[in-house]
Amino acid sequence: MQERSSVGELANQLRRELDRYSPGGKLPSSRALVERFRVSPVTVSRALAQLTAEGLVVTRPGAGAFRAQPHAAAGDIGDTSWQEIALSADGAADLVPRSVDASGVLVSLAAPSPGVIEFNGGYLHPSLQPERAMAAALSRAGRRPGAWGRPPMEGLAELREWFARSIGGPGGSVTAAEVLVTAGGQSALTTALRALAPPGAPVLVESPTYPGMLAIARAAGLRPVPVPVDADGVKPALLAGAFRATGARVFVCQPLFQNPTGAVLAPERRGEVLRIAREAGAFVVEDDFARWLVHEDAGPLPRPLAAEDPDGVVVHVCSLTKAASPSFRVGALAARGPVLERLRAIQVVDTFFVPRPLQEAALELVGSPAWHRHLRTISKELKSRRDTVTAALRLDLPELALPHIPPGGYHLWLRLPDGAGGEAALTAAALRAGVAITPGRPYFSAEPPAAHIRLSFAAVAGAGELTEGVRRLRTACDEVLRTA
Repeated sequence: MQERSSVGELANQLRRELDRYSPGGKLPSSRALVERFRVSPVTVSRALAQLTAEGLVVTRPGAGAFRAQPHAAAGDIGDTSWQEIALSADGAADLVPRSVDASGVLVSLAAPSPGVIEFNGGYLHPSLQPERAMAAALSRAGRRPGAWGRPPMEGLAELREWFARSIGGPGGSVTAAEVLVTAGGQSALTTALRALAPPGAPVLVESPTYPGMLAIARAAGLRPVPVPVDADGVKPALLAGAFRATGARVFVCQPLFQNPTGAVLAPERRGEVLRIAREAGAFVVEDDFARWLVHEDAGPLPRPLAAEDPDGVVVHVCSLTKAASPSFRVGALAARGPVLERLRAIQVVDTFFVPRPLQEAALELVGSPAWHRHLRTISKELKSRRDTVTAALRLDLPELALPHIPPGGYHLWLRLPDGAGGEAALTAAALRAGVAITPGRPYFSAEPPAAHIRLSFAAVAGAGELTEGVRRLRTACDEVLRTA
């Protein structure tokens, strides 16, 4: 059983048993709970912490856990209906509504119910995360001289240097002075879009693309304009046409293992994309989210676009989060020219700086042999999982088209048969069958050309769950196809 499932189940059991104790009454010791429920001390500690957060339990160091005193009756609920007017009163002139739709992001962030196979996850399964290495790095970081002081606003010099080498290569085409340390990739994308385009402006995006970026753009009042992607990445002719038609000054792309298609921008298109953007007087925001999620059989990777851009066209975004842990939120922005100062100013205003202990821990992690061992491990494991799930899909679900098998990343992009009942119906049926999948609609900024689903193979426990998940998806497809 996964740790988080054990914690939830134990918390539920203890919650049901609280009526056995009077207010202020002492609960059994942690050791007794470990023995009774046959769980780890960590599980007991986390379950009690959950009940404490709910106000049901009070813990006293050295004394134990006690049932909390009853809460005082809640006061009258006020009338908040006035907020609907306040939040939209000035919106008549807005080109893009200011309301924020986070549904496309929450699909990958919300934990599924116990027993549901997580084909919609956006992060590595805990068994794939370098938990020991991160714990050791955090422990060492906390003992570094000055670790709890205020860091430089741009980030620690050594960490900026490490990111510069990772982005620009050993030749030094990107320098530490051109790098800002950020609180993960999502924060970096938010800063970039706010810096590069004013509210109401168009921003060109790949179609399909990452829903979290679309949410950022719309929350900033920008108008996402789709540019179609094929197996070789964005189509240059359509990109040039979109710049001419819209006057956009920003294009956001994922040249490596694009989300959700897995496409890699073809060599002959890389220079074209930069040339087209330069001629349009526009920036290219390069979201290099999956560089450390390469599969064992991928071969040499293309360099980031930023490494081949002397003119400051590219604003580069990368992050350690996807390859480490959802809570290891350390990333980088790289840019050159006047735009760098604007990026820096917006980041300082929004967040001040990334906490120094986390930056120190990142330095400790990426500078250790454990980091390179971890990357080799996930490279091998992601390939194995990809092969397992693609084989299962071909055997059990041949009607779901899989036009591209990516050599990196953690997801597959499947097209549903025409008239198959739609993504919403299949997503609901899959959940009833015990598997969570991601519908394709949120990945499109305009009307999609067809129905799709995205399957993640990184967030599950292993090969057994992958094959079982495909079996459950077969059950869901049978239900939807029969009624279509």
